[in-house]
Amino acid sequence: MAKILIVDDSKTSRKILRGILEGAGHSVIGEGSNGEEGFLKYKELHPDVVTLDITMPTMDGIEALQLLKKEDENAKVIMITALGQKEKMIQAIKYGASEFITKPFEDDDVINAVQKVMEEKKV
Repeated sequence: MAKILIVDDSKTSRKILRGILEGAGHSVIGEGSNGEEGFLKYKELHPDVVTLDITMPTMDGIEALQLLKKEDENAKVIMITALGQKEKMIQAIKYGASEFITKPFEDDDVINAVQKVMEEKKV
């Protein structure tokens, strides 16, 4: 299963995601509360997949995505979006996001997104 880094400024969202992912057999190896923290943890932990909230203080998900892709062009990043963030989703696709999940989380959506990006990695 995947080693996953969760980056979200909402402690509740991180807790929910952790529960869904660990319940599906994945390993959450770290958490960050903003894009800058997420980027530093990525460099330290080398996860298989990163879940990255778009809207965060200090450094948002779009900026963090750009840094992650500069650091590792093969980084697998699943963006977390709130409904109504179409513009940000388009930007994220342009910068190399692998997949999207919308809040509120549906267990199947989260699990399927991780499965999809992990399958891409094998190709």
